[in-house]
Amino acid sequence: METGVLKEQLKQQIVQFLNLSVTPADIKDDEPLFGEGLGLDSIDSIELIVLLSREYGIEIKDPKEGRKILTDINTMVDYIEKHRTK
Repeated sequence: METGVLKEQLKQQIVQFLNLSVTPADIKDDEPLFGEGLGLDSIDSIELIVLLSREYGIEIKDPKEGRKILTDINTMVDYIEKHRTK
């Protein structure tokens, strides 16, 4: 799958899965997902890990690894492209 297409798909999944009140177009590729950026919290990080597992077959067991992977859309897409099993 082309990187740009995967980014758009992931943004749509994040908005739907987390029931956010933004559109996929509102999420910038390099904007932090947590804190000052999109404003997600620790509960959302668990939901994103479930999303990665369900949609892409990616298992994240180490919280430190999870924090690195869930930094922004670019980081997530890069990880998905390298590690997806689905």
